[in-house]
Amino acid sequence: MGIGWRSKGCKQQTTMQFTIHETPLPGAVIIEPVCFRDERGFFLESWNYRDFAAHGIEIGFVQDNHSRSVKNVLRGFHYQDMTAPMVKLVRCTLGSVLDVIVDLRVGSPAFGRWHAVELTADNMLQLLVPIGFGHAFLTLSDVAEIQYKCSTYYTPSAEGVIAWDDPDIGVSWPVTDPILSQRDRKGMRLAEYLARPAFRFADVECRS
Repeated sequence: MGIGWRSKGCKQQTTMQFTIHETPLPGAVIIEPVCFRDERGFFLESWNYRDFAAHGIEIGFVQDNHSRSVKNVLRGFHYQDMTAPMVKLVRCTLGSVLDVIVDLRVGSPAFGRWHAVELTADNMLQLLVPIGFGHAFLTLSDVAEIQYKCSTYYTPSAEGVIAWDDPDIGVSWPVTDPILSQRDRKGMRLAEYLARPAFRFADVECRS
């Protein structure tokens, strides 16, 4: 199984189990699963390798993470460099978060651009974060839990952090003073990143 994925180039693809919505950032997509509801509750498939592979998303996930955060906690932008590149499939299973990605692939037509989507336990949307992107989220509800699948094991030596409030990226966060970890307070600016970039568009494309 590969850790990348290839897009078939359609803006929207639908199966019985999910719909794929492309974002303005090449490679990043939103997954809208089909949810079956009745008086007992609901059922959905959050991941099905065969069905996703049939639509060009072939990823061998090896680790699942579960994160809980209180309101106004902001985590990110995080990434793992090409020594341990990681694809993430992110969903919110309690509350709501603003999930944001930024293209860090030098040479990409979308380099430095960001895209945000609200993930909630009610809308059940998932965001596929490809290799070469920084990922962050802000908790909007009193408490939120996100769960995400990872294509590579967590590797501290490969980890990097981009500043959440870098004006060169210019994310329109709905808060100005979020709750941050010490690590995230020290995230590098995009200008610093460019001096020693973790991703180049051509290299990432070769891994997909």
